[in-house]
Amino acid sequence: MPPEPLTPERILEATEDVLRRFGPAKATVVDVARALGVSHGSVYRHFGSKAALREAVTDRWLDQSHAELSAVADSEGPAAPRLRAWLTALFAAKRRKAGDDPELFATYMVLAGENSGTVERHIATMIGQIAGIVESGVRRGEFAPVADPSATARAVWDATNRFHDPAYAAEWGQEGIEAAFGTVCDLVLRGLSTSP
Repeated sequence: MPPEPLTPERILEATEDVLRRFGPAKATVVDVARALGVSHGSVYRHFGSKAALREAVTDRWLDQSHAELSAVADSEGPAAPRLRAWLTALFAAKRRKAGDDPELFATYMVLAGENSGTVERHIATMIGQIAGIVESGVRRGEFAPVADPSATARAVWDATNRFHDPAYAAEWGQEGIEAAFGTVCDLVLRGLSTSP
């Protein structure tokens, strides 16, 4: 059976495994190539540098939540339940990432720190999805008119920071976190609502 073709996706999967085993300080492109059974030059043909490979892995990791959240943001129906569902899905995704593989989560925190542009693009995508929900809520008369949906979306992002910023990951398993999350969601939705 011929060897499986070397693709960027295979390289990224192998890189995740290598990062999990060795951590970001010790993982090398040679380790990734060895895991794939290829030369390190073959890896460099797909990713021009170690930094580019690490950025692509970070991008892939952050993008994993975009599709699920986009489906919620783009769904039909009243805006308030959609926004709550979106925030709930984001919190659940972050908790899964932190809890399911804590070593890889810690590694990604290092990589995210190295790739601030990737993180900024991720945050812009997230805020754009919230802004879309806010805009639809305003159009439907469910949310009070806002001068700038993007600024409002950024305020929602900032207000819920405790439930998605990895800096708070240690709190996500604490007793009472669900109630705290519900209280913040209620407050945000009351602030947006046209109802008194």
